[in-house]
Amino acid sequence: MMINFKKVELSDKTWMEPLLKAADLPGCHQNFTNIFAWAEIYNYRIAQVNNYLVVKGFINDLNYYFYPAGWGDIKTVIEAMKEDAAAGGYEFAIAGVSPENINTLKSLYPDNFEYQEMRYGFDYVYLLDKLVTLAGNKLHSKRNHINRFKKDNSWNFEPISSENLGECWEMNIEWCKAHGSDDKDQLAQENCAVRRCFKNFKELGLEGGLIRSNDRVIAYTMGEILNSDTYVIHIEKAFGEIQGAYQMINREFAAYIQQNHPQMIYVNREEDMGLEGLRKAKLSYHPVKMEEKFIANYFEV
Repeated sequence: MMINFKKVELSDKTWMEPLLKAADLPGCHQNFTNIFAWAEIYNYRIAQVNNYLVVKGFINDLNYYFYPAGWGDIKTVIEAMKEDAAAGGYEFAIAGVSPENINTLKSLYPDNFEYQEMRYGFDYVYLLDKLVTLAGNKLHSKRNHINRFKKDNSWNFEPISSENLGECWEMNIEWCKAHGSDDKDQLAQENCAVRRCFKNFKELGLEGGLIRSNDRVIAYTMGEILNSDTYVIHIEKAFGEIQGAYQMINREFAAYIQQNHPQMIYVNREEDMGLEGLRKAKLSYHPVKMEEKFIANYFEV
């Protein structure tokens, strides 16, 4: 059976979102904004099989699927995915599989999958309250950076709206110019995904915040609710030469989340993509847990 896949469009949010919500999965890739924003880069295709969302991706000669999101009999859906891979003539692999997903797969297919860790894809998850208070010895340096920032700058925090979204985009362009010497490919890809978030900010249901100093936007961030207890941060940019700007936008937006979504317990700050600098920065906030991800490769016994 070939699954009838299609390209990802903004209008697909209406049927995809309820399935993602019902699945209540913890990985940041199981989110409409991420699927939509990175669709061109990872060649995502989507389909509804029974009451499940099936996502198929293709990158670096590797075809793979996401773990299906939805409700009902999952085995029939996995069988359909397996047949789709066979019909396409490639190995069947499910990427971004969580330890909970592995338990399900092991009960359905005890001997048919082998699991390979995707460390570069692990999500960093923090206690929201900790990001707001920055309490404890481990986060002492973050508090110092914030105090320094307050001392050096006259500043204010604003939620992102249609009025100031354009200024954030200008700041983003300036930030990208300053970081042009980094891994250009990765930066260009990320910029392409970021542009889709800006262009469809309202339609995607995103929220954001910015820090303004002397009437200039020096930091901004964007995110949304990921699942029943976790908020996800998609983008965070600040001018690194301004001491404390990153720590400030991080803390102020965490306070905004807490105020507007009191049911949220965790903040998922997504993966580090294997970039050393990003890994160091994300570890420095001492995640309460890592959202582990694996690739499940299928083989006949």
